[in-house]
Amino acid sequence: MPFPFDAFVPVAVILGLSGIGGWVLTTWMRIKNGYPLDGAWGQAIYPRKDQETAERIKLLSQENAQLRAEVGSMKDRLVVVERIVTDSGNLLSHEIDRLRSHPN
Repeated sequence: MPFPFDAFVPVAVILGLSGIGGWVLTTWMRIKNGYPLDGAWGQAIYPRKDQETAERIKLLSQENAQLRAEVGSMKDRLVVVERIVTDSGNLLSHEIDRLRSHPN
């Protein structure tokens, strides 16, 4: 019984092309989303680490630290504002009266 090469060739071509297309698609998606690409021996191909990239990472880290400090101070202020807003008016007027009656 002869092997039906006529049915095998189109299936093999379709499987090969879909495999290549999938590889191209996943590589494009990795580049688009910023994932690093590795070569055959594990060396980084994209993105390359150079002096400009290292300087940019350093600047972004500094900016991140500054923004975290600013958010921390804003949280502290928000706690004070929430305490003022949620404090009942009676307690606030008692505290004002107490401050007026006790001069420094």
